[in-house]
Amino acid sequence: MKKIIIAFVFVLGTVSLQAQELYWETNVNKAIEVSKKTKKPMLLFFTGSDWCGWCIRLQKEVLKTPEFASWAKQNVVLVELDYPRSKPQTNEIKQQNSQLQQIFAIQGYPTVHFATVTETKGKINFKSLGNTGYVSGGPSAWLGVANGILKKK
Repeated sequence: MKKIIIAFVFVLGTVSLQAQELYWETNVNKAIEVSKKTKKPMLLFFTGSDWCGWCIRLQKEVLKTPEFASWAKQNVVLVELDYPRSKPQTNEIKQQNSQLQQIFAIQGYPTVHFATVTETKGKINFKSLGNTGYVSGGPSAWLGVANGILKKK
């Protein structure tokens, strides 16, 4: 029985580590550079991390799973754009997130936009590939929607 418990704890630890290996950029300029280098679109996650119930649910059911981690590493550059009520943020991040909220016409949370970037005469232009939010059914259902959006690219 002890061997089963130890094996179970080991498997859970491994799954948790895989899900935690993802890096979510909060600076969109850095994310743009990574996107250009890797030629991957950006996944822009607009969230209210400390107050939005659907955002927390999306994180728990999809974004923190091994399935999502594996998919994300191959397909996108992750960008978290947070609009917290009690978590501190720098003024630069608040200003950046506010501008992106306007650019992408965010009406509610969570919203996930997939976008590529082009630069013309020093001006950054976002091309939205599509967007989604919370999708019930866990990682496979959410990734099905995401893959559908990315295929249009």
